[in-house]
Amino acid sequence: MLQAIREHGSRLGGEPGFTTREVRWCIELNAVGEVLNVLPMGEGESGVMVRGCPDTPGMNSGGKAQFLVESAKFATLFVDTNEAAGAVAAATRRHEAFRALVIEAQSETSCIAPLVAFLASSASISRAHCLLTQHGASPNHWITWLLDAADPLRDEVLMSWWRKCRLDSLKESTRGRAAARTAAGQEADVPDADADAGEAEPASMVCLLSGAATEPLAKHDKITGLAGIGGLGPGDVLVSFDKAAFRSFGLQRSANAAMSEQAAKDYVVGLNDLIRNHSRKLANALVVYWFKEQVAAADDPLAFLYGLESEEQTSASALAQARRLLAAVQDGSRVDLAGNAYYAMMLSGASGRVMVRDWIEGSFENLTRSITRWFEALEIVGLSGKRPASDPKFETVVTCLLPEKPDSQKYADWVKPIGAVRRDLWRTALDADAPLPPSVLARICWQLPAFFASDALGKVLDATGPEPNAKSGLTIARLCTRMALIKAYFIRKQQGAVDMKPHLNPEHPSPAYHCGRLLAALADLQRDALGSVGAGVVQRFYPAASQTPGLTLGRLIGNSRNHLNKLPAEQAAEHEERIAQIIGCLGDAAPRNLDLEGQGLFALGYYQQLAHLRS
Repeated sequence: MLQAIREHGSRLGGEPGFTTREVRWCIELNAVGEVLNVLPMGEGESGVMVRGCPDTPGMNSGGKAQFLVESAKFATLFVDTNEAAGAVAAATRRHEAFRALVIEAQSETSCIAPLVAFLASSASISRAHCLLTQHGASPNHWITWLLDAADPLRDEVLMSWWRKCRLDSLKESTRGRAAARTAAGQEADVPDADADAGEAEPASMVCLLSGAATEPLAKHDKITGLAGIGGLGPGDVLVSFDKAAFRSFGLQRSANAAMSEQAAKDYVVGLNDLIRNHSRKLANALVVYWFKEQVAAADDPLAFLYGLESEEQTSASALAQARRLLAAVQDGSRVDLAGNAYYAMMLSGASGRVMVRDWIEGSFENLTRSITRWFEALEIVGLSGKRPASDPKFETVVTCLLPEKPDSQKYADWVKPIGAVRRDLWRTALDADAPLPPSVLARICWQLPAFFASDALGKVLDATGPEPNAKSGLTIARLCTRMALIKAYFIRKQQGAVDMKPHLNPEHPSPAYHCGRLLAALADLQRDALGSVGAGVVQRFYPAASQTPGLTLGRLIGNSRNHLNKLPAEQAAEHEERIAQIIGCLGDAAPRNLDLEGQGLFALGYYQQLAHLRS
């Protein structure tokens, strides 16, 4: 896994001592440090991702600042007026550290002289503050500079000086830790932000990623972008051994997974880029995926899975596009894709750590085949009964296992009960031969009685008629997806069961399926005879009929005679013939009790019969 991430990162050209930051503003200075303008970078609330920003080591030890690319708060003392005195004092100290770095760099190159002059002029700094305020800048926004029409980040002399300065800082830090260990007699605990006293750092080990001898990097950079799914704002660590229980052979910190500085930089750069540019949220987790060789967005099978956004993609169903792509790979017309591979992982944050929930890799052809079969298994008739339901987005597939979300509940709290089922569904979608876990069927069958008893479906149907409008679309989409998952469960379990069809199947071999059909037919009869009666057959009897049809349906059939007597003869005959035909499919009698799979087939029969009647 790390090797694949590292290979992706190495293509991005990451270098130790440099990082990528989202820069929002560029302050333009003339040759004598006067502010010409403050230029916004990016659009809306997003800045521009700038690579090659100097990254100061050991920032946690205090008394340091980032070089050149720093936040407006510390680079220009652009402090919120409501800041506490202590916070202002801390910002001032970091500003002085930033200024000291800039002055020191001037000894190497004169290109930075405008910035030195700017920092020495209170008038120039005040003008910068005015312009930042006018643009709506935040003190925490990263800023960069344009010095006399030149970008200092592109000055090779200045960047060479920074590399040397950083190495000197690292050497000084190492000497400080060694002195602390000597003073402690190799035994006492020495408080240190970056190391544990009493444990010698190995001089040379085999790099976990490159296999070459290296001095292992003690502390790896953080992974960013997981703040919305359990991670921390400043970032989370993927490789860390801060507890004694995580260590072996007396090794401290990241020497337990020895990597060279460049190898560690590559995987951090790679994973940060993947999270930023190649990820999708899924029920409070993050799915990251990429391909060994670049794939166009129109040829991305996983884009079909997670939902198609572009006009070109939505012009055809996800299933149709996946089938075309698979055929092109198999018949040799897309040789550029045939030898490709994919990598996918599921991530979340947890108390400052990156949690890898799952990892999958395989060939592009197998991925396309799996996505095709996934949508084939989920194909289901729409509630109108006239056409297939839209291919469900994967987020809908996962969240349809939950009850309806209350308006007052946060999304993260709503999806929390999904747990491991989210991972199981994801693996099933990416593996054409994997069965759906029984827990999926159990969750659906547990939801449906309450759903039907609440008459949520009846209210939608009464308000929308045969074609649901956008307002009721979510309720309909979740119901269709639940039924599609029931169908997919049996197809995957029975490896392509021929009796599981997208639409009504009068020849289905299961009595449970026909019991569901019968309830739909009896409810249709009641509606025709009595109109809207509030709590009808489905609302009152679905829970009992889906679990004990043998004890419930007989009573409903007996009562149907009263409804038939209220209809014209021709209409009554039509209902009576339909009910008789369904009863004939039950065999000797309706099952007395239904197990979990029987309840699933009951629900599918009810839904497909309902859609057939509405057509």
